[in-house]
Amino acid sequence: MKRIKTDILVIGAGSGGLSVAAGASQMGAKVVLLEGHKMGGDCLNYGCVPSKALIASGKAAYGQRHSDVYGVADTDGAADYAAAMEHVHDVIAQIEPMDSQERFEGFGVDVIREFGHFISDSEVQAGDTVITARRIVIATGSSPLVPPIDGIDTVPYLTNETLWDLREKPDHLLIIGGGPIGMEMAQAHIRLGSKVTVIEGAKAFGKDDPEMAEVVLKKLRAEGIEIAEDAKAAKIDGADGRVTVHAEDGRSFTGTHLLVAVGRKTNMESLGLDAAGVETTRSGVKVDSSLRTSNRRVYAIGDAAGGLQFTHVAGYHAGVIIRSMLFGLPSKAMTSHIPWVTYTDPELAQVGLTEAQAHDAHGTALEVIRFPYNHNDRAIAERKTTGLIKVMVVKGRPVGASIAGYQAGELINLWALVLANKMKMSQVAAMVSPYPTIGEVNKRVAGAYFSPRLFESDLVKRVVGLVQRFIP
Repeated sequence: MKRIKTDILVIGAGSGGLSVAAGASQMGAKVVLLEGHKMGGDCLNYGCVPSKALIASGKAAYGQRHSDVYGVADTDGAADYAAAMEHVHDVIAQIEPMDSQERFEGFGVDVIREFGHFISDSEVQAGDTVITARRIVIATGSSPLVPPIDGIDTVPYLTNETLWDLREKPDHLLIIGGGPIGMEMAQAHIRLGSKVTVIEGAKAFGKDDPEMAEVVLKKLRAEGIEIAEDAKAAKIDGADGRVTVHAEDGRSFTGTHLLVAVGRKTNMESLGLDAAGVETTRSGVKVDSSLRTSNRRVYAIGDAAGGLQFTHVAGYHAGVIIRSMLFGLPSKAMTSHIPWVTYTDPELAQVGLTEAQAHDAHGTALEVIRFPYNHNDRAIAERKTTGLIKVMVVKGRPVGASIAGYQAGELINLWALVLANKMKMSQVAAMVSPYPTIGEVNKRVAGAYFSPRLFESDLVKRVVGLVQRFIP
């Protein structure tokens, strides 16, 4: 048995683990990184990267069929599904070198391509190697959750891990789950020529602001996606090429392919956490505000920490624990400034509190400020006028922002900055935004906050009157 001693051991080479390994090694720490599967983790290989690439293919096909509004003749926009999937894998291949074993070995990281499990509070075994570490980081991510629906083990089904192996376009894709993954793949596939039915046990986009979600759902339905809500799957039957999902209320849905997209589960079963004295919860590894586990030597970040499951959260967590592990400084993870985006068309973006959450937290002190896309000149020029931004403001400071519309994922960046730095609406209003841009939506909603204070104020009008009378 080979033995290694190191300063930091990182288990998992996804977004969070790679960020810790790269940062810590380049700042002088000795780092060992374990990865028993693919470098880059879920985001590169099965999640963010391939899904956005397929969405781009769908967008291109849809654009060809809907170009006459710009004075350009429509075409049939026929998609070659196999070629679209090859595009997906080419995109992955272009990004792969950034997450490669060779690149991280170049940083001085000792990369071991094995799964690891704890054998004590400070030791992890990976294959024939035992690593003893001063600090250990669990960055094992998550996997698709497959619910125990009656009959699901008797039919072929896809998850976000196996979808990318397809080369033949599904004639009729059934999707169980109306969250971000399900809805993104629904729109991508209908634009590529499949018939699509989404089966959601509660409400589609259930974690988002209902008003903003409805903006997106209306567009998805208009494109032909059948979205069945309050349709909890009770039983599945069929065979290859014909699968039927039966809902508890008696409805049934039949298609050629089934995609299960109901959520994710933390990868922690094989880690031997009991041997390390690391406690868990139903959602993941139990951590405190500093992302430390019940074993003070061990941290958990990203999906493994059981909170928000986004690649950018894992990267943020990496920065939090590097401050603690390398410099011994207090560092805590927060969620109030974390944005998220669903990359449908139109996009759906959120940071901070939704309107309902802000009402619960702040009551009558809350002001909700709105600005519609159809008053933005660039949106009009681009024919992208479907959308809305609303900002939740308490005593001049934003506490949340919700956007449904074109480039919502880009627009939310500003509000993430505002919330992270506890900025005021006056600071957003002071920004000069170039004309004409979609980004003016952010400037204009700040202006909408101040408009009644300036234009409907008797005091302001009296002051202006006095100035005009007495100051030459």
